[in-house]
Amino acid sequence: MSFFSSDFTLGILGGGQLGKMLLTETRKFDIKTAVLDPDASAPGRIATNSFSVGNLMDFQTVVDFGRQADVITVEIEAVNTEALAALEAEGKKVYPPSAALKIIQNKCLQKAHYGANNIPTSPFTNYESLKDLMLDVVSGTLSLPFVWKSAEAGYDGFGVQVVREIKDLDTLKEGACLAENLVDFQNEIAVIVARNAKGEAVTYPVVEMEFHPTANQVEFVLCPARINDQIAQHARELALRVADSFKIVGLLAVELFLTKTGELLVNEVAPRPHNSGHYSIEASVCSQFENHLRAVLNLPLGDTSSKMAAVMVNLVGAAGFQGQVKYENIEDILKIPGVTPHIYGKRETRPFRKMGHVTIVHQDIEKARENAATVKSTILVKST
Repeated sequence: MSFFSSDFTLGILGGGQLGKMLLTETRKFDIKTAVLDPDASAPGRIATNSFSVGNLMDFQTVVDFGRQADVITVEIEAVNTEALAALEAEGKKVYPPSAALKIIQNKCLQKAHYGANNIPTSPFTNYESLKDLMLDVVSGTLSLPFVWKSAEAGYDGFGVQVVREIKDLDTLKEGACLAENLVDFQNEIAVIVARNAKGEAVTYPVVEMEFHPTANQVEFVLCPARINDQIAQHARELALRVADSFKIVGLLAVELFLTKTGELLVNEVAPRPHNSGHYSIEASVCSQFENHLRAVLNLPLGDTSSKMAAVMVNLVGAAGFQGQVKYENIEDILKIPGVTPHIYGKRETRPFRKMGHVTIVHQDIEKARENAATVKSTILVKST
């Protein structure tokens, strides 16, 4: 099949910032695209051949959209998997496969998958309702502290909470959920795997993630992670096992805990381009977005090695500001060598909403981290 400068169409479900950055690669290769997103002002609207507004969870909307494409992929997990399965039954190529996406969408199913496939993860218990979890707490079957996760609709720190006291239970959302042991970890790290339909797979270097203490969002991503080579190699091998267990086609971001005893535990995964791989646009030989495109088109996978060290800083809406966005001091950070801002194109800011990111490259990871701290303290995302 000819993908380049042809009538072949890649359908992308979701037109957020990930879709926008993926579309940079489709433009580079002159691959025709169609995007579906519920937001008429989604960032991905400006770079696609065809943009449609529609509900990604509506069965018929997704089926109708998918029938117009030759290959369908996603940039967000919240998609109707029954519609994707129906498209697969019609002969459409859907990546990631609907079966894998259905498991990954639900954190209870995802954790059960790790147990069934002998993938190391923190001990957990799945619950059909919050009431069932509370009964276990009252009976002493479930001991505090623990981490509560909503089965569905969790993202960027939402739907996850550490329960340290009985009163914390009052703040939890009703519905299916899980409780997992609170891990005494040394680092939170991640590995991105690119895997095509032939089963060929490559991994990016291990990255280290630093989280905002209250928002539970990734604040800094460092590549390479400041861990020893043996642990890094083990993490990459484990990530490949996880991707193979899901039979992923495309990208799989595997988030892991490195415990203080040197054990690696899989926390959760994302079957798409991921925040932990944004640094790759400037710092890698082949970015995660190009490799996602190569993978879903079953093309040879690109070189994942780094050209230099990098730190990515998330730009999120400042607390106390909501409305038309205003970026302050971008000119000041542009004076720092190796700094590249990415503005996602969201016109309205709100507290902790992801509005962009900045990549800082340097030959030395510690100097890159130092410059990243300067960027973080300088640039401000406010409202007019």
